[in-house]
Amino acid sequence: MIILAALLLALPASASSQEQGWQLAWSDEFDGKAGALPDPKRWTYDTGDDGFGNNELEDYCAPGGPPPCDPKKPNAYQDGSGRLVLEARKEPSGKWTSARLKTFGLRRFHYGRIEARLRLPYGPGLWPAFWMLGVDISTAGWPGSGEIDIMENVPGDVPGGLGVDTIKATLHGPGYSGVGGYGQVVKLPKGGHVDDGFHIYGAIWSPGKISFYIDDWTKPYFTATKKGLPKGAPWVFDKPFFAIMNLAVGGSWPRDPNASTPDPARVLVDWVRFYRRAPIK
Repeated sequence: MIILAALLLALPASASSQEQGWQLAWSDEFDGKAGALPDPKRWTYDTGDDGFGNNELEDYCAPGGPPPCDPKKPNAYQDGSGRLVLEARKEPSGKWTSARLKTFGLRRFHYGRIEARLRLPYGPGLWPAFWMLGVDISTAGWPGSGEIDIMENVPGDVPGGLGVDTIKATLHGPGYSGVGGYGQVVKLPKGGHVDDGFHIYGAIWSPGKISFYIDDWTKPYFTATKKGLPKGAPWVFDKPFFAIMNLAVGGSWPRDPNASTPDPARVLVDWVRFYRRAPIK
């Protein structure tokens, strides 16, 4: 048994997961050179400063975007050490810029297990998130398309704030959106903080059910089901979704940054992986 355990620990994550009934179907390991942009076959960008429904302050930038974006300093880049960096910073103009990446039009996900290994920044006005939207967002609108917030964090000094040791997972749909979303707040295991190292944030998604976990997929802390919705509210999650990673600055929930906000602030992404159940042999 000791030898078997040692062998399993030595396996790469994808192989170990496959041994336990999962098969890696899509991933980005961010193994590019220092300064390399995100893989355009996997990621595209949301851009602009329209507040994105939350009165956010930042301009989201794509490479070479117009001012206040800096064409010489992208807000999303690989660090050469196996990580993607999402960087929010205050430009000389006084405007904050940041990055919001998505798989829309490139990869859709429908049932399985999706997770990201992240290290988050923490400070006033910062709002990092790893989440999903229904691919029918342009026709169904929000919240009709459905939204799956796998992880989000905001400072603890605002109403409903989460704190450095806490994240939230939430479903949004017709009749349960915004502050009325269907979700759960949870502290990180073993006294962990979002900024003290990398943690895995993920969801296991099946018909009529989504379970959320931190670090260990076998130990979900919250399972959302159709039965948990408000009476008469529809479950809108049995269809394809696309993935999003972003670092928002300011907005209705985290409020504005101040002099103590890290600048630049960086989300470090070790990897993003999507698994399907391995065929039964």
